[in-house]
Amino acid sequence: MPNNNVERSLTQIDFSKLVEGREFYPSPAAWEDEVLYFLFLDRFSDGREFGGFAGLDGTPVEQAGTGRSTPLFSPQDDTGSAEREAWFQAGRSWCGGTIAGMKDKLGYLKRLGVTAVWVSPVFRQVTGSGDYHGYGIQNFLDVDPHFGTRDELRDFVRSAHRSGIRVILDIIINHAGDVFAYEGDHQYTYQEGRQWPVQGYRRHSGDPGSLPFGRVEEESIEGAVWPVELQHESTWTRHGEIRRWDSFPEFLDGDFCTLKDVNLGDALKDPSAAWDLQRRIREFRPSRSLRSMTEIYQFWIAFADIDGYRLDTVKHMEPGAVRFFASAVHEFAVSLGKEHFTIIGEITGGRSHATAILDTTGLDAALGINDMPDKLEFMVKGWRSPGNPDTEDQEGYFDLFRNSLLDNKSSRQWFGSHVVTMFDDHDQVGVQHKFRFAGDNPRSEKLLPAALGLNLASAGIPCIYYGTEQAFNGADHRNGEDSYSDVFLRECMFGGPFGSRQSQGRHFFDEMHPVYRFISRVAALRREHMALRRGRQYLRQVSATGFDGDFYYPQPMDGRLRWIIAWSRIFARTECLCAINTDADQALTVYAVVDSTIHPPGSTMQCLFAPAEDFRPHVLTVEARQGSAVRITVPAGGFVVYG
Repeated sequence: MPNNNVERSLTQIDFSKLVEGREFYPSPAAWEDEVLYFLFLDRFSDGREFGGFAGLDGTPVEQAGTGRSTPLFSPQDDTGSAEREAWFQAGRSWCGGTIAGMKDKLGYLKRLGVTAVWVSPVFRQVTGSGDYHGYGIQNFLDVDPHFGTRDELRDFVRSAHRSGIRVILDIIINHAGDVFAYEGDHQYTYQEGRQWPVQGYRRHSGDPGSLPFGRVEEESIEGAVWPVELQHESTWTRHGEIRRWDSFPEFLDGDFCTLKDVNLGDALKDPSAAWDLQRRIREFRPSRSLRSMTEIYQFWIAFADIDGYRLDTVKHMEPGAVRFFASAVHEFAVSLGKEHFTIIGEITGGRSHATAILDTTGLDAALGINDMPDKLEFMVKGWRSPGNPDTEDQEGYFDLFRNSLLDNKSSRQWFGSHVVTMFDDHDQVGVQHKFRFAGDNPRSEKLLPAALGLNLASAGIPCIYYGTEQAFNGADHRNGEDSYSDVFLRECMFGGPFGSRQSQGRHFFDEMHPVYRFISRVAALRREHMALRRGRQYLRQVSATGFDGDFYYPQPMDGRLRWIIAWSRIFARTECLCAINTDADQALTVYAVVDSTIHPPGSTMQCLFAPAEDFRPHVLTVEARQGSAVRITVPAGGFVVYG
């Protein structure tokens, strides 16, 4: 049922009353200090779990007297226990995660080391749809009842802030859900900018468009689109579905599959000028619907004290629209005392494109640079180069964070504060068959510490995808079907009908899981050493012999790299040397170069981190090899830090 307290029109929102006398939670000094955690709300928690985790105060959550019914997953007893087809079908629709369940796990997240939770879209979806993912919005001013209420969202944010955790909401301005039907309920596709006739707004999912295409009476609040400012026919481009995803302006003006494209403004349509971002921005004129969208998301900051936004599908929006939105939202956030309110854009494409979009639109950081997760994941798995500073080629992961002069940036740290890094995610744009890091091969799970150590201790704003801390494998291990492989990336942490590893009714909030404990330790180390958060980054040469002239940047041989990759983070004359071992089966020992002005021969470096939980710090002497070098041993699939 609709929430009768939710505004039907933006004119009903009294911003002065919303903010009067309130003290809003401040922004962080720098977002690269944070550890992000992205969760799919429908798949995270329903609040019924017990055993294996504790509350915010550290008290173990047990079954007795709590009304909780879901026990902890047992790898020996529960793996593969669900009937496969029913389990798979359950993963394609709503599973039952709630805001209340998410609040229940704040202690779990805090002890993991998370400082900012990025939550999938919470807004009301098209009535009767299976849009559990949240990207098919019908009412932009309400929370979907599957998840809870607006008041529960505000209460969650308040509790998260008391726990020292910020909240980033996933938002959409490019499109709404499948809120209207084209004439005859046909599935029109984009054809040279032709605008197709519309039958009417849908009362619910599957309705052929029985509501008028225009102002809708309030009795139809569960149908059409809300607030009422979005109901004018000029809100929509009405060009049909995108078919050529890289064809300009089709990818800007077409519908995102069945999701209906919002007309954000008048823009240059000449394909020959598509590259000229500045001209496109100068000639852009914002639409009434863009102004409404901007006001909607200003409302959510004021209402719930949100700390940042992840802006969906930036590729499919005119840069002028992104710039207008970012400027207005930033200005509003600053007026509330949120000086560093962040807007993270999902910017598919290479590094240079992401840099250009960030420069011209005012977005704070880029997420989804298409080759970054690939380079990170498969470098750790031993199939990609880590990079080579001796060349200008952008061939490896570490190459993505250097050559700042070529991109007209003032310092090497620029990329670290403007790029969100992660290797598991819910979309995996551009990947035909999708799986989590641990889903392609049993060997990969052994390499999770190396991948997570790299993610948390190299440049960028690190983000952990929910379930990675429990070694979710997120893959179709039966037939390799590509069409629905993204379903397997979205297992339920709370078990429900679609638990990880083909299970049901068993949860995965295990604070004793070795990967969970590993992340917690690295996150604590990261908090302690600023160099690991903000330091300049240098890929280091290594050598098996230590002889001068025998040092090199590791590269795959015959397509494989089973070796140690080392890098330094340097900040204010402090150096942390980090290293991972891409060999999952054996420990390796090498000499690694360090900065000779900070660590001259004869000085010492202390081991700050090693994977073993009974780890004890030890000291190495810096030797006069290739300037300065230390001899380090990295366990199989492991991660170490010296400083």
